[in-house]
Amino acid sequence: MSLPAKPTVLILCTGNSCRSHMAEGFLRAAAGDVLNVQSAGSKPAGYVHPLAVQVMAEVGIDISQHRSKSMTEFLNEKVETVITVCGNADQACPVFPGQVNRYHWPFEDPAKAEGNDEEKLKIFRAVRDEMRGMFEAYAAGRRDGLKQGQGGTHLTLLTI
Repeated sequence: MSLPAKPTVLILCTGNSCRSHMAEGFLRAAAGDVLNVQSAGSKPAGYVHPLAVQVMAEVGIDISQHRSKSMTEFLNEKVETVITVCGNADQACPVFPGQVNRYHWPFEDPAKAEGNDEEKLKIFRAVRDEMRGMFEAYAAGRRDGLKQGQGGTHLTLLTI
């Protein structure tokens, strides 16, 4: 007997260079054994921001091998849940085949931080810490749903 495929959660932002990769890292760390976690952008930047890689490494999550990719790569895949982490991606987000849930949790764009390296790192860390709480709570809710036999897809989550 084969195990059912893990539900795909796609995290979207505009550039797929910072926020979506940090969120993907947290959600994979917290629930990668039960969810297929991916990230993409509506207008991919083509790179993962080095400060995002750095601040995630500070909390033990390696996103250095992630790549910036377009949401169009997922249009023919069964995406169960889409989570947008910026306003532009929420507006540009198509409906994916099999999509059951859609959440919009906007976070400040740390790539737009100004100042010296330490000031930029402070913004990256603040966004990282805010995202960590949200995505670890989401992972816990999904796990609870799976334990209760709901597949974790019938959650009522607050959008912010």
